[in-house]
Amino acid sequence: MSIDTLKAALPDYAKDLKLNIGSVLQSNTLSQQQIWGTALASAYASRQATVLKAIHAEAATKLSPEALAAAKASAAIMGMNNIYYRFGHLVSEPDYLKLPARLRMNVIGNPGVDKVDFELWSLAVSAVNGCGLCIDSHEKVVRNGGITKEGVQDAVRIASVIHAVAVAIEAEAFLAE
Repeated sequence: MSIDTLKAALPDYAKDLKLNIGSVLQSNTLSQQQIWGTALASAYASRQATVLKAIHAEAATKLSPEALAAAKASAAIMGMNNIYYRFGHLVSEPDYLKLPARLRMNVIGNPGVDKVDFELWSLAVSAVNGCGLCIDSHEKVVRNGGITKEGVQDAVRIASVIHAVAVAIEAEAFLAE
């Protein structure tokens, strides 16, 4: 599986996604580790098999085993945190956010890669999952860690395109059944 496999799997109406999937995986503001970790974490968050297999295959050639594991861990921990903190953000009762979460989040403190990279991947997953509190929190950390606004934008562009590719491929799979 490869990025070309994803492009070929996209229907004609998703021509913009075919063009975007290649261009967003190139950045003048992010390192290769940041790009491919963001792509992999976003693919995990997309929950779409074809997208995940293709992105994982490409990322495995560009990331160290530690970075590969950390990108997966980012998607996993944000799968939990985005639900928990989105609830606290959306519920009318503000006291929920004052209560201790009492959820294990050890990987955030020791992700096995540069903390800024892990936080960038967590930001991208939080954008896919729609958690405003997590987006704000991770954006502050990455900006304080030296990622520019353009770098943040590049990461969110990667997440948005990967998610959109997953939506189109999944929809077409349903129609083909």
